[in-house]
Amino acid sequence: MDSQPYSELPIGKRVQRERQRAGLTRPVLGGLVGKSAEWVKAVETGRLQVPRLPMLLRIAEALGLDDLATLTGNGHAVPVQLFAGERHSALADVQAALTEYRLSSTGVPPKPAHLTIRLQRAWQVRHSSPDHRTQLGAILPGLIRDAQFSARALRGDERREARRVLAAVYQLADFYVAYQPAPELVWLVADRALTEGQEADDPYVIAGGTWAMVQALRDAGRWEEAIALASDAIDQLRPYFDQGPADWRGITGALYAEIAYVHARRGRHGDAWSNWEKADQIARRLGPNYRHVQSSFSPAVLKAHATTLGVELRRSGEALRQADSFDPVEIPSLARRSRHLIEVARGHFQQGDRAATWALLNQSEQTANETIRYNGFAREMLLELRNQPPTGLRNDVHDLCQRVGLAA
Repeated sequence: MDSQPYSELPIGKRVQRERQRAGLTRPVLGGLVGKSAEWVKAVETGRLQVPRLPMLLRIAEALGLDDLATLTGNGHAVPVQLFAGERHSALADVQAALTEYRLSSTGVPPKPAHLTIRLQRAWQVRHSSPDHRTQLGAILPGLIRDAQFSARALRGDERREARRVLAAVYQLADFYVAYQPAPELVWLVADRALTEGQEADDPYVIAGGTWAMVQALRDAGRWEEAIALASDAIDQLRPYFDQGPADWRGITGALYAEIAYVHARRGRHGDAWSNWEKADQIARRLGPNYRHVQSSFSPAVLKAHATTLGVELRRSGEALRQADSFDPVEIPSLARRSRHLIEVARGHFQQGDRAATWALLNQSEQTANETIRYNGFAREMLLELRNQPPTGLRNDVHDLCQRVGLAA
């Protein structure tokens, strides 16, 4: 091991030391965080820049660390859970439904049409409930099991339709498992949604699964794979673009928006905005009243995407100008609106405006408390505000931290 005092070690060397203490090889650690052994080596040796906070969290969790400061060395205890969010009370039930493997079942399988009605109601809950995660946690276990039973037991055209419904159930489950301390479930539901769509031989359902998988690839830093997958799905939809239902164009626009997000994450300004413009053309064609249920793609949400692009590109002025171009109330989904407010807060945070950051985060919590409670960016900003509260807002910051689950 390096003989340099631990307090003086850079983050890469700290990762190496903690990996060795945990008895993990580079390939094993890389596999746990969705990276290669070569990537781990590059981080440890300093050939790559320090990973961003979401990846540092994944590394800390993979190494079994409770304190993120063990890697960052900032001198203050920074519990991993503060950033990652607590484990939702229903996660065990949802996980059990996802990972129970039954080769045979008895009884009468639910009809796909009945499952579709239940799924539609679940999506309404997802978009209209401030406590959407808790509401979904109560619905998903039974819906997952019934949809799996239907896809397994039915035959012929009914089975194909059941696979479509099951893929959509996995797409919904993706929203529940996101930001939970079980990253393997994000990959599981995205992969299953994509696989069921392929088994149903339905380009639209495949595109929905692709949309979820692209986000998993993006957050793992697998940018080229994310772009290639999204582009492939768009190509598969293209022959149906003019004659197909509006939702086929909606998911296409959502995929272009995700490609734009990936480019912004990697700092490519021109590529990010050129793909956003492709999405914008689709949104304009669909009209102001259109909204895609799974992705929330709509003219208003595309404006929210523009704010996120500015934030990811570290052009906060551009991000805030985009945010000022529309009223967040135009976003019907409470969860998506709450997330947008967090993105606007990130823009103000980049500019050092701590009072505005608090105001936007407070508005986000009031809009959908279970969005901000599990958002790592929001929790990071709140911890910074707690350490250095805006003038006159110390008690307000403390109160918001309490409500979000960041007790001192």
